[in-house]
Amino acid sequence: MTESQRVALVTGGANGIGAAIGALLASRGLRVVLADRDERVRETADRIGGDAILMDVADPMSIAAAEIAELDVLVNSAAIAPTSGLGDAGLLDDFSRALDVNVRGILAVVSALLPQLRRSASPRILNIGSVQGSAAAAGGIAYATSKGAVNSLTRALAVDLADAGILVNALAPGFTDTAMALLPDGTSEYDTEWFRSVYVRHGRVPLRRPAAAEEIAEAAEFLVSERNTYVTGAILPVDGGLLATF
Repeated sequence: MTESQRVALVTGGANGIGAAIGALLASRGLRVVLADRDERVRETADRIGGDAILMDVADPMSIAAAEIAELDVLVNSAAIAPTSGLGDAGLLDDFSRALDVNVRGILAVVSALLPQLRRSASPRILNIGSVQGSAAAAGGIAYATSKGAVNSLTRALAVDLADAGILVNALAPGFTDTAMALLPDGTSEYDTEWFRSVYVRHGRVPLRRPAAAEEIAEAAEFLVSERNTYVTGAILPVDGGLLATF
């Protein structure tokens, strides 16, 4: 089977890392379906030459309504990043929502599409985690916990699905220049003096810059490609060296 015959579904595909992965896979000849609860997913799909479906990964009925007959690659990129901290009234609600979308959403989509993946000659699942799955940041209780669970879920799925020939991996992006990095006033956290001082000038990110979403997509493309034949259960940091520092 050539890449041009393979079908990829990317959740959270309206923008950010999901959109970048979808665009790269489409450019490599895969037939790409972008899924998102955001209506703008249709515009993104048109731009990359793919298809679009509306899907809320936290809603089982929404997942069940998706009509996907064939599937070779599943990229689980849909996620939310609540910032409630201890003592905030909304923390428990944010915690539950983060688990519903970021963790349960992955399992629900995988479970629903497992029959299609089992029929594929080269099935791949890629989950988009975060460096916060290994190292928490202030105000990230819900997000960090959910991304830690994504790491564990990835390993468990890799073990359970190995006999079916399904390779399951995860990426752990570091600071990435996407809409998720926007502050309430619309500016990017990467433009703040805090980020430039700690992460750039003082090298907390050794490469001294945030990643572009397209750089995350390049790592994703290998893991879901047919060139990857023996990597499964891996959590690959794509973080400019962030987790290598202390």
